[in-house]
Amino acid sequence: MKITDIRATTVTVPLQGIIRHSNGAHWGRFVRTIVEVETDEGITGLGEMGGGGESAELAFRGLKPYLVGHDPFELENLRFAICNPTASLYNNRTQLHAAIEFACLDIIGKKLGVPVYQLLGGKVRDSVPFASYLFFRYANEDGSGEVRTPEQLVAYARALKETHGFTTHKLKGGVFAPEYELECFLALAEAFPEDRLRYDPNGAYSVEDSIWFGKRIEHLKNDYYEDPTWGLNGLRRVREMVRIPTATNTVVVNFEQLAANVLNPAVDVILLDTTFWGGIRPCIKAAGVCETFQLGVSVHSSGELGIQLATMLHLGAVLPNLAFAADAHYHHLQDDIIVGGKMRYENGRIRVPDKPGLGVELDRDKLAEYAELYQRLGGYPYDRDPKRPGWYPLIPNDRFAPTWL
Repeated sequence: MKITDIRATTVTVPLQGIIRHSNGAHWGRFVRTIVEVETDEGITGLGEMGGGGESAELAFRGLKPYLVGHDPFELENLRFAICNPTASLYNNRTQLHAAIEFACLDIIGKKLGVPVYQLLGGKVRDSVPFASYLFFRYANEDGSGEVRTPEQLVAYARALKETHGFTTHKLKGGVFAPEYELECFLALAEAFPEDRLRYDPNGAYSVEDSIWFGKRIEHLKNDYYEDPTWGLNGLRRVREMVRIPTATNTVVVNFEQLAANVLNPAVDVILLDTTFWGGIRPCIKAAGVCETFQLGVSVHSSGELGIQLATMLHLGAVLPNLAFAADAHYHHLQDDIIVGGKMRYENGRIRVPDKPGLGVELDRDKLAEYAELYQRLGGYPYDRDPKRPGWYPLIPNDRFAPTWL
């Protein structure tokens, strides 16, 4: 079997609101590039990639000479063809490779008539648990949907729990000053005393503010304290002072960083992202290292539609050491581009697809609809806030949003 072509289509799919984070916002929609890899046997594989609110179509088109004529079964050769660590110094292709790997695994599964998890060692669970993944949000044009106050945060978490069954709640913070977000997080803990919690200010705090905050939540049912400050050395200092496991999806995203963390621990839980690590298979390799050295693992979300969600589900299905609920932005979406619409949560979990390959198909009408919407609206800068013109954060940040905005 040989690859004959690659097509990339950029879509933008509406969210339930403008969701805020420490470096800016998702401006009421996700921008994703959908990849289709075609073969000479008529089998097409699907991939997906984000990009901070921008299209990656041109980058994928540039990979066509690397792909045409390649056997999609030869995944290790493909990795070095696309992202040889020396050759790709000037154009790091790790995330592009991830989308191509998704598509090749999809092709292999379809060719063999088996789901991707069978190619990865077989599943150890039939469904993957997810956290609620709470964001502060701006109000919609009709005034609905705002999440700014502790009361609004608790009400939103309660609605998600009732709808989807979440029993783990993650707050994406770093938007407001630490003192205010502590009030919000404690209100969340009080409202759901039986549920598990995690807090992620996205690397916005100084080491000292991270320690101050962490000590004040030590008594809660915390899964972990995610990226309170930036960098391995900063996280190491926090870990020495705060009795909560630390976690990251930002500063351990490759094997050299993982090795550094094993040699001199700063992070207890590694959040594996199928895009950031370059595919599902590198995540499984990393999970094996974590299992050996007794580091925790979870599955990170980078703003997925249904194709990438499928990769997260197949990953979560095969990891015996997945001890934490996965992250997902998925419930913030209004729609999806896969046949059948959005996948459904059951008791806070999503079932792993059982059809051959990734187990999802493109809804061509939805793909066309949201590609046209992208053509009309264009991209947006993920690292900017539409309600705060000219603003950008420092690291550590002291330019927090006012509590009234």
